[in-house]
Amino acid sequence: MKTKTTIANTVTNAIPRRTFLRLAVLTPFAAAASSSALTPIQRTGGPFLKPTLNAFSFLEQLNANLKDSSKGIDLFGVCDFCAKHNIEAVDLTGYFFPGYPKAPADSYINRMKRYTHDRGIAISGTGVRNDFATADKAARAAGVQVTKDWIEIAARLGAPVVRVFAGPQPPHKDWQTASGNAKREDVECWMADALRECAEHGAKFGVIVAVQNHGDFLSTGPEHLSLLKRVNHDWCGPLVDTGKYFTDDPYADIAMMVPYAVNWQIKETMRSSMDSPRTDFKKLVKIIHDGGYRGYLPIETLAMRRKDYDPFVEVEKVLMAMREAIAAIN
Repeated sequence: MKTKTTIANTVTNAIPRRTFLRLAVLTPFAAAASSSALTPIQRTGGPFLKPTLNAFSFLEQLNANLKDSSKGIDLFGVCDFCAKHNIEAVDLTGYFFPGYPKAPADSYINRMKRYTHDRGIAISGTGVRNDFATADKAARAAGVQVTKDWIEIAARLGAPVVRVFAGPQPPHKDWQTASGNAKREDVECWMADALRECAEHGAKFGVIVAVQNHGDFLSTGPEHLSLLKRVNHDWCGPLVDTGKYFTDDPYADIAMMVPYAVNWQIKETMRSSMDSPRTDFKKLVKIIHDGGYRGYLPIETLAMRRKDYDPFVEVEKVLMAMREAIAAIN
């Protein structure tokens, strides 16, 4: 088991000293919000990295299938893709289930559990749409309720994690607009209250609430940590989206979050845009490895306005790059 000192040392060694010093200056921002403890996850057995799949990679095909079952691909087809490529787990985004946000039928859940089992695939998580940055209390309450509902669905699926957003979500352009131009600290407070309520429900069902940085209210590592410190709940942790830290050195923000990470989205580029730098998978894997992470690393590819985007091709490219990077470091 790594001590907190060891974890800190490995993270320091994974990023340039200049960048680490920049984060050392920023980290008090994360700590200032609350004196509550946010400690690294105590992982046993050393780093163990398993690249997997987030179903959102097939966004266009899944949406097409929801409209017309003769088109695109459904979640069972995504599971078949995983089996074909020996991908160990799949994150089944909630809004691709029939009838979302309502709970899918028991027969559908049971079929999915049997289908994944027969193909040797674990269900690593699911996710919902929500906006906890909005000044609209009713909208925040609705977000809490849908999260609670899908916590229970996740438990029935055997999924350990439900991904949530901080905010905002469309049609809001930015969190300041969504919050009615409230102060950041005030928004963080009401956001933390909502997340804590969700985490309490998650604890009852054994499901972790994973808060994703989405380039909105959360666009840096210190902002991510600040919110989680304020939530201060064992069943709420970060989902680290490698393409949504909008800083000079996103790898440094990723390194900061590795010790606390409960789930991931591994992206092709560092800003989820074709105009941004491509992800250096060897560098990324070293950072995650040196931070002591154990578990799934779901890949999520995006169209990013590419007319020729083919998830069957792009996911395989990232999967191969991740597997090669992991093999090189072990």
